[in-house]
Amino acid sequence: MWNDAFPSFLIGLREGLEAGLVVSILVATLVRGDEKGRLPQVWTGVLAAIGLSFSFGAVLTFTSANLSAKAQEAFGGCLSVIAVAFVTAMVFWMRKNARNLSGEIKEKVTAALALGSGMLIVTSFLAVGREGLETALFIWTTAQTAGESTGPLIGAAIGLVLATVLCWGLYRRVLKINLTKFFTWTGVGLIVIAAGVLAYGLRDLQEGGVLPGATAYAVDLSGSIDQNSWYATLVQGVLNLTTQMTWLQVVAYVVYLGVVMTLFVRGLHAPEPVATPKPAEAKPEAVAASEAGGNRRWVVPAAVVAVPAVVAAVVIVSSDGKQAAAATVAVSPTECGKGFTAPQPGQQTFQMHNTGAQTSEVYLVNPTTNAVYGEIEGLAPGTTRALVATLGSGQYAWRCVPTGGKAVTSAAVTVSGGGPVAAVLPVSEQDLAGPLAQYKSYVDAGLATLQTQTAKLAADLHTGDLNAAKADWLTAHLQYSSLGAAYGTFQDFDKNINGRADGLPQGVNDPDFHGFHRVEYGLWHGQSATTLAPVADRLATDVTGLRKAFPTQDFDPSDLPLRTHEILENTLQFELTADTDEGSGTNLATAQANVAGTQELLTLLRPLIAKRSPALLGTVDADLARFSGLLKQAQHPDGSWTPVQQLDPTLRAQLNGSLGQLLEDLSPIPDLLEIRKSA
Repeated sequence: MWNDAFPSFLIGLREGLEAGLVVSILVATLVRGDEKGRLPQVWTGVLAAIGLSFSFGAVLTFTSANLSAKAQEAFGGCLSVIAVAFVTAMVFWMRKNARNLSGEIKEKVTAALALGSGMLIVTSFLAVGREGLETALFIWTTAQTAGESTGPLIGAAIGLVLATVLCWGLYRRVLKINLTKFFTWTGVGLIVIAAGVLAYGLRDLQEGGVLPGATAYAVDLSGSIDQNSWYATLVQGVLNLTTQMTWLQVVAYVVYLGVVMTLFVRGLHAPEPVATPKPAEAKPEAVAASEAGGNRRWVVPAAVVAVPAVVAAVVIVSSDGKQAAAATVAVSPTECGKGFTAPQPGQQTFQMHNTGAQTSEVYLVNPTTNAVYGEIEGLAPGTTRALVATLGSGQYAWRCVPTGGKAVTSAAVTVSGGGPVAAVLPVSEQDLAGPLAQYKSYVDAGLATLQTQTAKLAADLHTGDLNAAKADWLTAHLQYSSLGAAYGTFQDFDKNINGRADGLPQGVNDPDFHGFHRVEYGLWHGQSATTLAPVADRLATDVTGLRKAFPTQDFDPSDLPLRTHEILENTLQFELTADTDEGSGTNLATAQANVAGTQELLTLLRPLIAKRSPALLGTVDADLARFSGLLKQAQHPDGSWTPVQQLDPTLRAQLNGSLGQLLEDLSPIPDLLEIRKSA
C-alpha cells in the first residue's frame, strides 16, 4: 500500500503548495489591508473548488464502474495519457515561473481586490480548482494503476496536509523555502513517475483493443521474478515498471523519460543576458566556480535518464522479445498432468487443456499435505484455460476431478530454490459434516425453546397481560435471532415468522404482515390484546411447524462458513439502521443475539479455521469483544435498551465502525472454508 502512496504524495504536495500559495497570499493581503470581512469570500471559492474536485473524482469512478471490462481498460488508458500530459505541462510551467511565482500571484490578488467580492471568489476558486482537478485526475489514474485506492488516497492526503503546513509557515513567516529548488526537484521526480504512468496507460489501451501489440513483449521476467515480492511491488508502485512490458511500453517509457527530462534539465540553466566581458579580462574565481558547479548539476538528472534507459536496453537485448511460453498440461481421468515437468520457482502460467469427455475441476496441489496453490473450476471438454500460480520449494502435482468421477492425481515433481508461498488447505464435505451435525442439534434445541416461548407469548395476550406480552415477545424474538445461520434452510417459515412490512402493498396494515414484527407493531402502537391474540397464535403455530419440518430440510454444508459473515452483514444493514424497528426500540438487543449466533458458528468452525489461519481467529475474537462491549453501553441497568435513533452520535458511529471492521475480518472465512474436491 505504502509504495503506491508515493506518487500521489508528490502530486498532492506540489499541487497543494501551488494552490495554497495563492490562498495564503490572498488571506495575507486582506488581513494586512484591514479587510478581514472579505475572508469568507476567499473560503467560499476554496470550498467550491474542493467540492468540484471531489465531484470530478466521483464522476470518473462512476463512469469507469459502469463500463465493460475492455471499455474500462480503454477509458483508464486514455485518462492516464491525459494525466501525463497535464503533469508534464505543469512541471514545465512551474520550472519557467517558479522564480517569479510570488510576484505573479500578488499581481493577481491586487487585481481581484480592485474588481470586488465576486472576483475574490473566482480567483480563489480558480487557484484551488485547477490544481484540484489535476490532483483528482492523477490520483484516480494512480489508483487504477495500483489496483487499490487506499495507498494513493493516503499518499495524497499526507501531501496535501504537508502542503497546508508549509503554506501556513510561509504565511506566518516562520518558514523559508527556496521555491525554485523545491519545484525543480519535485519536477524531476514527477517526470520519472509520469513515464511509468504513460507506459501503464498505453498497456491499458492495448488491453482495451485501442492499440496493437498487446502480446509483443519486450520484457518478460514473470518466470524468474515473483511480481508479488516486496521489491517487485515497490518498483511497480513507485515507477510503474512491471515484470511484463510490451515493446510499446518500453519504447514510450524510454523516449518520454529521455526527451522530457533532457528538455526540463536544459531549461533549468538557460543563460541569462549579461554584459560581454572584455577580451583581456579574466573571469573571477567565483564565476568560474559557479560555472563548474553548473556543470556538476547535470550529473543527477543525467543519471535519472541514463540508468533506466541502460537497464531497459540490457533487458531488451537479453530477452528474445517473445512472451514466455506457457506449459500445456492435460486434464482428464487418464492423462491428468501429462506435459507437466518441474518448473522454475516464482510465478508460472500453465495452459490447462481438457482432453477428456467430461467437465473437470483441476487443482495444483502438494500431494502430501493436499495444500492447494491454484485451481480451475468447470473446465469443459476440449477447452483450454490458463492457471497462474506462484511456486516455491516443495512438491507439486495436478489433481483432476471429472464431474461425477473420482479424483486422479498426477506424478509429483519437486521444485527447489524458491521461498515459501501461500497455499490453501482444502475443505471437504466430510470436514464440515461434524460442525453441521452439531449446529443442527443446536438449532433443533433452540426451536424447542422457541416453541415454548411463543406459546407463552400467545397465552399472555389471551389473558390480556400486555406488559408480560412485551417482555415475552422480546425473549422469544432474541431466541429466534440467535439461530441466524439456519435462516437459509427455514424456507417460507422464516417469512411467516420474522417477515417485515416493507414491500407489502398496505405496509403494516397488509393481511400478509404477520409474525414477530406484526406482534411488535401492535404491542407498541396501542393495539388491544384481543386484536393481537390471533396473530400470536399463528406465530406459535408457524414455530411448531418449523420445528417439525427442520430435521428433514436440506442444509448445505457450505452455508455454515457463509453465515459467519452474513448474519452480521444483515445486522449492519437492518439492526444498526433501525430499519426493522416496529416500535420496541430493541434493535441493539437483536444485534447482540446475532453476535451470539455468530459466536456459536465460530466455535464449531474454530478447529478448521485454526489449521488454515490461526491469526485470523485472534483478530475476529478481539473484534467481537469490542463490538459486544459497545453494545453493552446501550443497555440500561434494568435490562432495557436505548433505541438506535436515540443513541449518542459518537457511540452510534463507533458501533458502525466496529461492526464494519468485524465484517472485513470475517470476510476471508467463506473462501478459506470453501468446499474443494482436491482433498
